[in-house]
Amino acid sequence: MGGNNILKGVLLVGLGATSYGCLATIVKLAYHDTGVTGKPFTPAEVISSQFILGILAVWTIMCFQSRRKPSLPVGRRDVSRLMLVGTSTGLTSIFYYMAVKFIPVSIGIVLLMQTVWMGVLLEWILEKRPPSGRKILAVLLVLFGTALATKLFDSTQELDWRGLVLGLMAAASFTTTMFAANRVATGTSAVKRSFYMLLGGGVMVLIFALATQNQAFNYDIFYKWGILLALFGTIIPPLLLNAGFPHTGIGLGSIVSALELPVSVFAAYMLLNEPVGGLQWTGIGIILGAIVMMNLSKRN
Repeated sequence: MGGNNILKGVLLVGLGATSYGCLATIVKLAYHDTGVTGKPFTPAEVISSQFILGILAVWTIMCFQSRRKPSLPVGRRDVSRLMLVGTSTGLTSIFYYMAVKFIPVSIGIVLLMQTVWMGVLLEWILEKRPPSGRKILAVLLVLFGTALATKLFDSTQELDWRGLVLGLMAAASFTTTMFAANRVATGTSAVKRSFYMLLGGGVMVLIFALATQNQAFNYDIFYKWGILLALFGTIIPPLLLNAGFPHTGIGLGSIVSALELPVSVFAAYMLLNEPVGGLQWTGIGIILGAIVMMNLSKRN
């Protein structure tokens, strides 16, 4: 693997992770916007706009790609399996976007990063692969870093329990997505896989919207925030990450993609004026260090 290709991969993965890192701040800004109706945008409106515009955009890319380079159609079984995996993608967005309504973005992203130890646990349970000493140490560091980053030791800090539970549920759902996505229809093009997974996620978002939207749907969300949400959450990151990972390999790619954590915290600090203290940054640094340590042995 050439040095230029590795550098290209690092840049692509880094930009993709940075895009994801900006997403929660955009969601929070959308919640603060009352629109022309004078009412704040609801989670159902925010999530629906992202998925609807994202599905349309990825479908357009898929059609354009098929005309330029025709490929074999995706079998019904693979479509069903991809959509099933995609339901966890939809649930991740629902849980995460609901979480940041109750807790700061800087706390929400730390909770989402609990996928590190959840993935190790899931691998142990489903594949009967006990974690190595390196992984166990990384998990312990992540837990300690999380305690610092979420101000667990600060007796004056009060966090809404709903946000904490929803943040952990988002992490569990995201862990399921990562674990299953790498094992389903891997021979299908990245764009097609993304499209059918988005459709599956869209089903969950539709159910959520119908169950929770108790006021007239404010369609202003589509042009005010939906385009940004779709770009930073559904379109740009998957394309960049899918293009970059083949050049970096899983190990290096996982390390670079951890940029999402500091970018998310920094964006919340700059745009939302969320206070981030020294102990929080220390905790974030420990989590990042654990991710690097856990993935160094996998570097290609």
